[in-house]
Amino acid sequence: MADVSKKALSLGPRRGVYIEITPQLDKFDIPEQTIKMYDDYDLIYRTLCGILYNFVPKSGHPGGSISSGRIVEGLLFNSMDYLLKNPECLEADLISYAAGHKAMGLYAMWALRNECARVGKPDLLPDEKHQLRLEDLLGYRRNPTQETPLFAKFKAKALDGHPTPLTPFVKLSTGASGVGIPASFGLGFGAMDTFGAAAPLVHVLEGEGGMTPGRVSEGLSTAATAQLWNIKLHIDWNQASIDSDKVCRDGETPGDYVQWSPAEFCYLHDWNVIYVENGKDIKQVLAAQEVAKEKLNDQPTAVVYRTIKGWQYGIEGRKSHGAGHDFCSDAFYETLKPMEERFGIEFPRYDGDKSPDKVEKAFYDTLLTVRKVLEGNKELSGFFAGALSDSAGRLEKLDRKKREKAGDLGILYTDAVKTDPIPTECTYKPGGSQTLRGALGETLNYLNKKTKGAFIGASADLIGSTSINKLGDGWPEGFYNAVSNPDARLIATGGICEDCMGAFMAGIASYGSNIGAGSSYGAFIAALQHIAARLHGIGQQAAHSYLGEPYKTFIIVCAHAGLKTGEDGPTHADPQALQLLQENFPKGVMITLTPWDPQELYPMTVHALKMHPAVLAPFVTRPNELIVDRAKLGLPPASEAVKGMYAMRKADPKKKPYHGTIVLQGSGITNTFVNEVLPKIDEAGLNMNIFYVSSAELFDMLPEKERDAIFPPELAHEAIGITGLTLPTLYKWVTSREGRRRSVHAFILGHYLGSGQAHKVLEEARLHGEGQWKAIKEYADWMAKK
Repeated sequence: MADVSKKALSLGPRRGVYIEITPQLDKFDIPEQTIKMYDDYDLIYRTLCGILYNFVPKSGHPGGSISSGRIVEGLLFNSMDYLLKNPECLEADLISYAAGHKAMGLYAMWALRNECARVGKPDLLPDEKHQLRLEDLLGYRRNPTQETPLFAKFKAKALDGHPTPLTPFVKLSTGASGVGIPASFGLGFGAMDTFGAAAPLVHVLEGEGGMTPGRVSEGLSTAATAQLWNIKLHIDWNQASIDSDKVCRDGETPGDYVQWSPAEFCYLHDWNVIYVENGKDIKQVLAAQEVAKEKLNDQPTAVVYRTIKGWQYGIEGRKSHGAGHDFCSDAFYETLKPMEERFGIEFPRYDGDKSPDKVEKAFYDTLLTVRKVLEGNKELSGFFAGALSDSAGRLEKLDRKKREKAGDLGILYTDAVKTDPIPTECTYKPGGSQTLRGALGETLNYLNKKTKGAFIGASADLIGSTSINKLGDGWPEGFYNAVSNPDARLIATGGICEDCMGAFMAGIASYGSNIGAGSSYGAFIAALQHIAARLHGIGQQAAHSYLGEPYKTFIIVCAHAGLKTGEDGPTHADPQALQLLQENFPKGVMITLTPWDPQELYPMTVHALKMHPAVLAPFVTRPNELIVDRAKLGLPPASEAVKGMYAMRKADPKKKPYHGTIVLQGSGITNTFVNEVLPKIDEAGLNMNIFYVSSAELFDMLPEKERDAIFPPELAHEAIGITGLTLPTLYKWVTSREGRRRSVHAFILGHYLGSGQAHKVLEEARLHGEGQWKAIKEYADWMAKK
């Protein structure tokens, strides 16, 4: 082996700084009485976490909930500026549980906070709907159909296994594979873009295990590069996951999963890092959070707390992640003793049968014992109620105002933006050419100007290629930066990072001031953003149920969609993407758009946005398309596309022979059909129904009577489909076995297609002009003989 010189590799210049908080730090003088109050509160909190696991056994995550308690207590009662009375206050600081598996802790913490206010300063409380009461814990991990008597008597909230916006102060659904961090950072962007220098702080809670998914690294890059200094990431480093007690490298000891510490990981991404040696020491926790609250510089800040998972629960480390003591076991009652001894009380013991009603009664009696402690210790309750009052006072004093150039998304939903007539900026002259992606970009730019910059664009290193750059025309060039370029409407989300981008845009939408639109190849983005889209749908469904508000939308631009991206080969020219999204979500959550004519983009996009889906997914192709003269071709106006389905031709029921029904979907094949096949159909005098599917979901949203008028249901039994996508996307319109057998689609030959120019890939799938005409002629002849 050649003689080599080994050198240590050091990082280049960082804008972030590194700070350590140790027991020797004397900068912050925290009175002993304050420490005692927090110690007592945390004892009650830890006990309550154990109670929740006991009465909803084999369900929940006590370990991480317990280890993060001090962190959240410091935030709620010392650091954050917010109104308990108004969970929806836009000007208030936020806390976001990116670590959705700590939901048990969230519910316990919220209920104890509510009790302290109820006992100490009841005027701080909102109306009951916007509270999370001790009684609501009876709904922990329960379905809304729960039939036990106390759940019904107290109208307890059904508290999901991982957080959703059904819970006050929760803006996102989290818990799935790292989505929580980039989504929470999207909240941070929303706050920053709305308020600028006066931006509320967004505190994000996560553990080191939840930071191992790739989208977390992408999110850290996004926040640091955009200098979202209002984001404060609080990392509960307990070193334990489900399977490991050595998640990260720790000093000289290699990690089972990753070879970084959370401090190194964040510092690498150019974050400020504050390291807390002992996250169980409230003095260190409060000191670190005071430092983090200061604007150290223009970079976001991470606080890393060394903790113990399941501390003082009797089960520690990975074994406490999703497991706990057996129901009403001796080990469980041992966890209650410290609180019993400290406050001179005794929790009830239960030795009855496990019938749901009796267990619920025992659960409630145990909760009432917790209430008794807080009611009997007015000093303790009053201390934390006073802290909540101080928080409200600080927020009022800050008097946060929206920045002068903040967008106004509400304009979109007024008559200032109409579907028809199509504005000149989004109208294309017949005989000319335009891409679908370009038409979408120009539509989004028009809407952005109307809403004064409420739309934000991003792309997976394809910003010009997918034409999402047009969204930002008229605003400063380059990518958004909170410090140097705050008016830009395009943001970099880590590079080729569809995962992060989807979650980040969902977070932006959830804040409520902007609509985020991220673009990439449909082949990639439909799959990679599916989790973010699903969680956003869950979150918006919950928020609607809780607040009655319409869904807040983010946009997945499935660009370079379908077979016309053939030069890139089957890895990129994917016909399967639509099937992942179309009709694959609850009604109203997802709307997919499949236009074929660039003229259809504006009316369809505006109409769909006004329907308030949680997610809008337009499928747009890459090549230029000839702008056809629809009137000359006997086609309905482009505005008909807003119905989701329209007739290009209608058969004459009185004329014989009758040649059947064709259903088309997808730009690639339909432009070929209109320009090459439709003239042959007309010339041959075929008496056919020809329909185009522009959006399955928009069609489903029509009244049943209107749907039946557009596409009589009996036609589905005879129809064939022609699509450059997968055949199942047409199954609702092509229902017969024979119709499906005669349909022409991307997988008709039973394999992925090869590379090449668009027309050659269509030819391979028999979707070129000749192939379509052959299938239609054979079908028409068959129908005529029936």
